[in-house]
Amino acid sequence: MAFVRVRKVAFVGTGIMGAPIARHILDAGFDLTVHNRTKEKADPLVEAGAHWADTPAAAAKDADVIFTMVGYPDDVEDVYLGKNGILDAAPKGAWMVDLTTSSPTLARELHDAAEVVNKHAVDCPVTGGQQGAEDGTLTLMMGATEVEAKVLLPVLDTFAKSINYLGRPGDGQTCKLCNQVSLASCMVGYADALALARQSGLDLDQVVDVLSQGMGDSAALERLAPKSVVGDYRPGFLNEHMRKDIGLALKDAEDIGVDLPGADTAFNLYDVLCQIGGSKLGTQALTLLYQNEGDAAAAGLDWSLLDADDGGYVDKDSAGEKDAPSQAAAGRKRVQLVSHTRTASQNGEA
Repeated sequence: MAFVRVRKVAFVGTGIMGAPIARHILDAGFDLTVHNRTKEKADPLVEAGAHWADTPAAAAKDADVIFTMVGYPDDVEDVYLGKNGILDAAPKGAWMVDLTTSSPTLARELHDAAEVVNKHAVDCPVTGGQQGAEDGTLTLMMGATEVEAKVLLPVLDTFAKSINYLGRPGDGQTCKLCNQVSLASCMVGYADALALARQSGLDLDQVVDVLSQGMGDSAALERLAPKSVVGDYRPGFLNEHMRKDIGLALKDAEDIGVDLPGADTAFNLYDVLCQIGGSKLGTQALTLLYQNEGDAAAAGLDWSLLDADDGGYVDKDSAGEKDAPSQAAAGRKRVQLVSHTRTASQNGEA
């Protein structure tokens, strides 16, 4: 692959994760051009010295490396292949690095399409959440070899603490989906644990501390369970994106003949959480599914939004503001019903 000395960088998608990543690149001295569907989200970067581009194509036209971090596989496809897409606009020899958690199949297709025109597209999803993006300590999973991606290191090192080379196009995405499957099960595990502790009358802070010292520990427990305990549901990672990621993993697993019962359960729970108004909350809001109607309503959720035909709606009279045992019973009933709800789309477009 052609050697490129990276001077000019473009970044498309300056949301919760993209904006701090782009800021690290800018602060490292690279000539940065940015584009975002909502311009206001890119304004702080422009004020700090980045150039603004009206379209992804305009951002990519003079760049040595173009990063993308958007929401869904359809968004990735549109940014690369749609009108004003970056694949046509990028100069020969340019690298296009997709940080989005997306489809392994799409990643392979973009790689192959880019190589035909002497350009390079690589999948490089990240993990570490908003805090990792802000701290510049993300873990990267690249669908390329270390030799192939060597030219990208000066830029990647500005926001990553670990770069893992999975080798083949699409394998970075597959590895990230494995990460999300594991994370989702950890999230369900600590949500179950907190529900048991709450109903048993234990101090939840103490329970989280104890679990974090033993085999029940996880990064999700340490970083997100304390937020669940105090009712902080602000997003570091959106529920709707977790649902999307697990859906992608289930679709990939189906394609290769693997059953993932834990991921299937987690998908149903996150799907219901999104259906009742929690799509823009942080993933730690999963614990609200186990709590009473008042707690859910205070966080902006509405169980009546769930289609009664799906088996997920509980009559408000049985889940209202009653004594603690009744509230807990109603919460358990809701969670039991959740496990029987219709699985919405599992193709990453839910």
